Amino acid sequence: MELTDEILINAPKDRVYAALNDPEILRQCIPGCEELIKHSDTELEAKVVLKIGPVKARFTGQVQLDTTDAPDGFSLTGQGNGGAAGHAKGGADVTLIAQGDQTILRYDAKADIGGKLAQLGSRLIQSTAKKLAAKFFKSFADVLNEEPVA
Repeated sequence: MELTDEILINAPKDRVYAALNDPEILRQCIPGCEELIKHSDTELEAKVVLKIGPVKARFTGQVQLDTTDAPDGFSLTGQGNGGAAGHAKGGADVTLIAQGDQTILRYDAKADIGGKLAQLGSRLIQSTAKKLAAKFFKSFADVLNEEPVA
C-alpha cells in the first residue's frame, strides 16, 4: 500500500520541523495514540488503538527516524504489532518546503500489513489509511495554527 499527499501548513518550516519532532504534539495528532515515548532523537515507541473495519486492536510499535536531510525533511521506518489482529511495517519520506510564512509538507509512505488486517481487503485498508493520514495532518495543522508564534 502506498500513500502520497501534501498539505499546506500555516507556519514557517523550522516550526513545522520542530513540531514533527515533538512527542507531545505527535501524541495529540496521531489517531488513537495512547502513548508516545521518545527514547532518543531517532527512536520512538508508540501504543495506538485503531479500528479498521470490524477489527479493533492495540498496536505497539517502534519507529526509527533518519534526519540526514533535516530541516528540509526526514525519513522514518517502523513496525507495529497488533497481536491477533496482525502486524504492519513501513516507512515514509517527509519533505518540507518553505513558502513564505507557510510550509508545504509532502509525504510518500509505504506499508505492508499481515494477519487479520490483510484479510480485510486492500480497498478498506487503503481508504482507512488515507482517512487516518488526513486526520493526523489536519490535527497537526490545527495544533500549529493554535500555538503562539515564538
